[in-house]
Amino acid sequence: MKSPEPLGDVREMLRFVIGGTAVAAGADKFFNLLTDWEQYLAPMARRRIPVEPRTFMRLVGIVEMAVGGTILAGRSRVGGYIAGAWLLGIAANLIANRDYDIAARDVNMAVAAYALARMSGRKRSIRQPERALEDVA
Repeated sequence: MKSPEPLGDVREMLRFVIGGTAVAAGADKFFNLLTDWEQYLAPMARRRIPVEPRTFMRLVGIVEMAVGGTILAGRSRVGGYIAGAWLLGIAANLIANRDYDIAARDVNMAVAAYALARMSGRKRSIRQPERALEDVA
């Protein structure tokens, strides 16, 4: 039987890349250093949010840093699912804003976050058969 080690390496790469990207993007949204993030907020979303766009983007930054921190702290399963759903929401906003190229990137990142969550769930199931064998012996 093959060792699950290569999957562990892939899972760890995804964990650091997705978690690190979420923390970095969230920090930039909070401090607004690299770009004006408000420009990516669709007019439909602007009309519906109960706060100023700048305040909203700061809140988005806080959420992204928290999700990234969750993933980096080793809670990849829950963090991956949250990040995947969050990224699909961002992609929907970007499509509404006609930023299709960036939306495509975020959909790809959502799939990677989902894969991380699924792989993190598998980590436990890979070890379970070994325990079952130990119980029989």
